[in-house]
Amino acid sequence: MTNALPLPDFAHERVEVMTGRRSGLFIAVALHSSVLGSALGGARLWTYPSWTDALGDALRLSAAMTLKNAAAGLDAGGGKSVIGLPEGTVLDAERRRAAFLDLGDAVESLGGLYRTAEDVGSTTDDMLVVSERTAHVVGLPDTVGGSGEPAGPTSLGVYASLVATLERAVGTSDVSGRRITIAGLGQVGSRLAERLATEGATLTVTDVNPAKRALAAELGAAWVEPSEAHLVPADVFVPAGIGGVLTDAVIDALDARAVCGPANNPLAERSGAERLARRGILYAPDFVVNAGGVIYLDLVAKQRGTLEQIMGRVADIGDTVRRVFDEAQSRGVTPLAAAEGLAAERLAVGAGDGAFV
Repeated sequence: MTNALPLPDFAHERVEVMTGRRSGLFIAVALHSSVLGSALGGARLWTYPSWTDALGDALRLSAAMTLKNAAAGLDAGGGKSVIGLPEGTVLDAERRRAAFLDLGDAVESLGGLYRTAEDVGSTTDDMLVVSERTAHVVGLPDTVGGSGEPAGPTSLGVYASLVATLERAVGTSDVSGRRITIAGLGQVGSRLAERLATEGATLTVTDVNPAKRALAAELGAAWVEPSEAHLVPADVFVPAGIGGVLTDAVIDALDARAVCGPANNPLAERSGAERLARRGILYAPDFVVNAGGVIYLDLVAKQRGTLEQIMGRVADIGDTVRRVFDEAQSRGVTPLAAAEGLAAERLAVGAGDGAFV
């Protein structure tokens, strides 16, 4: 499950909460902002202790999507949907299909203000089921002409961000020989680990799934238990799994020069950004680092550029990270505050012109 995190201030435009009439499962669709356009954010299928935890995740993640899409320069607002599984629930194929049909109905009820996509626990095939109930879904399988799995673009953006972070933290963009710890070997973390191993990084990896040890062995990476990953000396610590991993205790013990990873909401408390800064640990904000997937999905769906141009836009995330670091240094604030300021500037422009794309 996701670590317990504080709820954001409630500034959402609309939140739909329902029990799926087919699946009987808790479903929440949280529209945080449509100031910049129809909101875009994935559908998470996850296990939670209670429906309130699932709702809290939807509220946090949707607010983060507003920041992510704004900082990425997209004409897209922020939203998120969550299908909450009670602990111990195992979905068979029939009930899983029912859950995503229910999600499609929930998305359709917002009348185009929110578009969904695959996320943690869901797949492009699940999105194909959603599309039976609503047209407001992106990232369908490439076999039916959709844009397919966005983990590759997300990983590319994380790599570009990591290179920019290394430049600032250690003075070089060369990953060869650099000590990098990746905590989480899902679709994005695995792709990143494979690329870094190919380029000669000294890798330490971990995952809550012990079967991922096989990938570590294949890559020649050291394996540690998840609870010990932050203790391994590293140039960059890469949170790539659950949110809330950077608690005060973890930050105080973290043996790394920088943090840069794709995990959503890795800071257990917002004050963690200041805590990292006091320890001299450079922090690349997650909602900037992990925007590659949403950039890809949004621009492909809107047919804004060739695939090469869109992937170039994803790679430019590295330049956004550099800008965030420059802003933070010049203003004497944390990179998190600088990135939030960048998003706020974009939102202010959107609010002023009243555009809806």
